[in-house]
Amino acid sequence: MANSNDQRFFAPLTMTVPEISVRNLQRIVPVNIDNLEKFAKRAVRHCIKTRRKKRTELMRLGEIFVWLVSDRRMAWLHRQFLGKTGPTDVLTFQHGEIFISVEMAKRHARMFGNSLVRELQLYTVHGLLHLHGFNDRTPAEARKMKRAQEQIARRAL
Repeated sequence: MANSNDQRFFAPLTMTVPEISVRNLQRIVPVNIDNLEKFAKRAVRHCIKTRRKKRTELMRLGEIFVWLVSDRRMAWLHRQFLGKTGPTDVLTFQHGEIFISVEMAKRHARMFGNSLVRELQLYTVHGLLHLHGFNDRTPAEARKMKRAQEQIARRAL
């Protein structure tokens, strides 16, 4: 039997859901920004429902920006902030910015048999999960993150 002090462990966290905006800074690959933004708004709610043991940046932020960029801009960001050469698929900054390379998403979509839309959705969720405290530095962390990413992407459709 639980005593009244145990209530605090089961009380739901009250928090606001951050606003999320998607902006297209590249002109190479056409993207339906409105649909991706609608998806992102649903996805952020599902990410927050994924319980974490501590409060995360995702729970603290009032606003999140998803920036769709070219490989060229992504390569610059990758070098500038991580010291690595070449573009990457997603870069997430803890102050609430997620950068996605649309060209990389297009190549990966072809490689993995996804549509560009699906790949961009997965990258968006991936960035949100980083803000929610997930990491993919080790194989075990990457597997756990990929499972959460797939579940959230499915639920947010």
